[in-house]
Amino acid sequence: MTLNTQPYKGARDFYPEDMRVRKYMFGKLREVCERFGYEEYDAPILESMDLYLAKSGEEIVNEQTYAFEDRGGRKVVIRPEMTPTVSRMVAARRQELAYPLRWYSIPNLWRYERPQKGRLREHWQLNVDIFGVAGSEAELEMITIASEIFKAFGARDDMYAIKLNSRKFMDFVLGEYLGMDAVQQLSLAKLIDRIHKIDRAEFIAQADAICTPSQRENGIVEKLLDVLAAQDFAQLPAAVQGNEAIQRLQQVLEQLAAVGIGNAAFDVTIMRGFDYYTDIVFEVNDTNPDNNRSMFGGGRYDGLVGLFGVEPVPTVGFGMGDATLLEFLKGHHLLPEPRTETDLYVVLAGDVLNSAQKPIADLRGMGLNVAVDVSGKKIGNQFKTADKKGVPYVLVIGEKELEGQQFTLKNLKTGQEEAHGLERIVSIVKDHRRGRE
Repeated sequence: MTLNTQPYKGARDFYPEDMRVRKYMFGKLREVCERFGYEEYDAPILESMDLYLAKSGEEIVNEQTYAFEDRGGRKVVIRPEMTPTVSRMVAARRQELAYPLRWYSIPNLWRYERPQKGRLREHWQLNVDIFGVAGSEAELEMITIASEIFKAFGARDDMYAIKLNSRKFMDFVLGEYLGMDAVQQLSLAKLIDRIHKIDRAEFIAQADAICTPSQRENGIVEKLLDVLAAQDFAQLPAAVQGNEAIQRLQQVLEQLAAVGIGNAAFDVTIMRGFDYYTDIVFEVNDTNPDNNRSMFGGGRYDGLVGLFGVEPVPTVGFGMGDATLLEFLKGHHLLPEPRTETDLYVVLAGDVLNSAQKPIADLRGMGLNVAVDVSGKKIGNQFKTADKKGVPYVLVIGEKELEGQQFTLKNLKTGQEEAHGLERIVSIVKDHRRGRE
């Protein structure tokens, strides 16, 4: 039997050139988060099924988890998201932690769904959460971090749009304003979350099916459509404009504008799919016409920590998937050319491997990343190998070089060759490295 060389469907192999891109992306993510005082954490990739049954939502649990029973008879899942996990961790040390708590992670996640552009079964996701801040300062900080991440990659404001809504406001609309019961509210929330993925006629038909005959007679669907048609706060029906949640949402948008984030706006259709969101939610959209889609989002989830039997902690967070971020960076030509981590490729001229160990160790000790060709190939072929790997410099070490401690350094891009001592070689190569950064 011939084995298949392809990875599992919806997963990716990361060859060295792919890992360079990933390391670049993750490096920027860590840099921005830590600039805001966030600390990195991680947790097991396996979690109890109960953790997700509690609040993630039926679609996640029943349709998207990789779930199985372990040998001890326990029902476990490969984590599809990180929010329940971090809530569990905070609950475990609820009284010991110093609040506000600022944590971030870039975990490996799995969801069983149809692979498509920017959406895979296996992905890595930046998760950023602030625990212990009940005021709108938390939403302001979260969205500011998200915006700063894009700026760190060189993105302009017109390349992405930040859309905000309030689940608390939508609960008021669906419950008090439209008179829906709890089951209807949940069904309509899920439907509104998909409003941009289905056509208007299908949306109306599904909304109509959720209503009772008397609700249909009272024009509930028409009232819902009036709310969803609002492009700004002023276009909302007068009966819902004074809601407290709307005032809080307006406050956050004013705060964002005050710190220079001008691409944030109210969008009444933003719901977020998870059941645990309790108030303001947001999504970030790519404005590239070729990838005009929601890339990631987040919001406030004040009740999740409390599910573990401890005092609830007010929390705001977001998750940003690596696959959607990569599509954004590619679409806007924001990815730098990936470069090898190797600074110097040593070519051995003759049987000098043992005697060359000392200068090679010295080069590494002075901070260079050095690869040594021990293949025994002809020198010309060793040069070709270095060039194919993208290494910028080749250093030739032979008996003559070892005797005089002057080594031939060749710049593979310019073809320039010079003989230098080790310290000068290190200086030249480090200057070149700084110029690439």
